[in-house]
Amino acid sequence: MIVVHHLNNSRSQRVLWLLEELGIEYEIKFYERDAKTMMAPESLRQIHPLGKSPVITDADLTIAESGAIIEYIVDRYGNGRLVPAVGTPEHLRYKYWLHYAEGSAMLPLVMQVILNNFGAGDSSVVSGFVAPQIKLHFDYIEDELRKNTWFTGNEFTAADIQMSFPLEIVDTLSEGVKNRPKLKEFVERIHERPAYKLALERGGKYDLSFQ
Repeated sequence: MIVVHHLNNSRSQRVLWLLEELGIEYEIKFYERDAKTMMAPESLRQIHPLGKSPVITDADLTIAESGAIIEYIVDRYGNGRLVPAVGTPEHLRYKYWLHYAEGSAMLPLVMQVILNNFGAGDSSVVSGFVAPQIKLHFDYIEDELRKNTWFTGNEFTAADIQMSFPLEIVDTLSEGVKNRPKLKEFVERIHERPAYKLALERGGKYDLSFQ
């Protein structure tokens, strides 16, 4: 059985959601962030050397990184669900958004969080680079969501689960959703999915406003 090493208020919530969408049985081992630093506990290093979440274990396998975990679960347990057919334009878009989420969209958001935590949230780095990059990426996402209901087209896929985390962070920022109604609609739409709600029930409180 898959075990999800679940850190509160983290990317691992996406893994719980994916498993609920696929109806796969799983166990959860819970970990709590340090109340002051918001860092993961040292106990996660016993599971993976980097001590970060998400991490899953499945028999003798230990898998880290959101994209790798999602691909593993869908490929091994999905039976063709939540992924477009190989060789189609939709499948290419699926791969793109699955990797774009962490490879591009999250970078300026993480930089903003780090600079804020070190008291440099109003620095020239933010105004000159980070803020413009956040605007660039999320204006781009808004334009893409104007074209289709979901990121790969009209069908919900695991790429939408992967993209949920950066969009939920931006949704906590008043400027983040200003003039971006499609982004707001996407977040509202995923929050209404039964599997998303079940994942919240099992995973516990999910609050990204600290980011």
